[in-house]
Parts: sequence; C-alpha cells; structure tokens
Amino acid sequence: MTLQEIIDDSSRIVFFGGAGVSTESGISDFRGVDGLYRQKYKYPPEVMLSRSFFDRQPEEFFAFYRDKLLVDGVKPNAAHYKLAELERAGKLICVVTQNIDGLHQDAGSVNVAELHGSVRRNYCMKCGRSYDKEFIKNSTGVPRCACGGIVKPDVVLYEEPLDSDTTDRALDAIARADTLIVAGTSLTVYPAAGFVSAFGGRHLVLINLTPTALDSRAELAIHAKAGETLKDIKAD
Repeated sequence: MTLQEIIDDSSRIVFFGGAGVSTESGISDFRGVDGLYRQKYKYPPEVMLSRSFFDRQPEEFFAFYRDKLLVDGVKPNAAHYKLAELERAGKLICVVTQNIDGLHQDAGSVNVAELHGSVRRNYCMKCGRSYDKEFIKNSTGVPRCACGGIVKPDVVLYEEPLDSDTTDRALDAIARADTLIVAGTSLTVYPAAGFVSAFGGRHLVLINLTPTALDSRAELAIHAKAGETLKDIKAD
C-alpha cells in the first residue's frame, strides 16, 4: 500500500516524531551531518544538557542553551501543517514528539504529547512561578525569578525521567491507534524509542532519511524528509 492508501484506510493515526521533523524548519538535530554532536564545544552536548551539569555549572548550561536551543525565526514546515490538517479532518488522534520547539502547536495541532518538554515553558525552582521563552532568552547569566530562585526550562535533561502523565498519554494513544507513523528519528534514544512497542494496530509507517532498526517491521519504510513525504497527502 502507498502512504495515501494507508491514511485513507485509517481513522486513528498517531504520529511519533523526532528531531528530523524540525530540521526542515532550520533547527539542527543531534546526530545528523550538521547536528550538535558534530559541532565543537568545550563539553559534549550530552554533558551540557544533563541535569548534573545544570546543577554544577548553570552559567555554562544557559550559555549553551540560549545559543543552540532558543532558535529565533523558525516556523512550522509542511510536515507540521499536514499533521494539523489530518487532526482537523478527524484522522489523527495525537502527535507524540521528542522535540521541544512547539512548532506542532504553531501549525495548529491541539493534541500534542511533548515527551521532552518545551522551551516555551519555564518555571522557578523555588516558588514555581511560570516564565515564557523570551524571559530566558533576554536574561543574562543564570535567569532568576523575582523570589531569587533559578528559572529552569521545562525540558527533560539527560539523567532526568520523562514526565509520567505525558508518557501515559502517549502510550495510551499509540495503543489505541490503527496506524502509527514514525518520522524523523533513528529510534536509538530510549526510553522514547521503545514507545513503538506499544503499537498493535494495522499499519506501521517509518519515514526517515536513513534506515532504522525497525524498517523490517514496517509495512512501509520511506527514506526521505518528513515534510516532503507528507506535503501532498490528502487528509480527506
């Protein structure tokens, strides 16, 4: 079956997306040719984005975070818009994303499970007060609340667990889906990559530039960009 035929045959689609979904919007992934892991820093990115580094060297953490994760001027791409269209058409029941950029919501998606949190939400570690992305971006050094507490991005750092309510919501949606479309991820980062095992529906589709370990399990494996693959799909 073609991707269009699979979507036509589906009524409960879940989309599971990784960093590759946002690269077409100009946001660097981690492991690609131009990804963060291939760039040179004083410390490896996975160290600087760890909770222990955040606690130990918050100034270095926020310098890296502002420089590389708070990207200005990015907009949703064809994949984000098509998923929102599929949701409005009643075909797609949930977007499960490993991305923290909020582009799915910008495109109009409503039911989004953000496994790794969002750069758009920040909170004081002392009093719990909420702050937006601009507060972090416009601050210097370690951002502080009016109460004096450190304002931490609501993103899941290395060494931190995923939020249980978000994971439960994502797993429930995947378990209820008749079609699971996995895109823009090499399926190497756990525990998120293990979510695919919760799927027992009819159609498993993988969209990624390079092959993944689960290609052989998929009904359809497409080695291309997510936006280019989805842009011409008819939602109804």
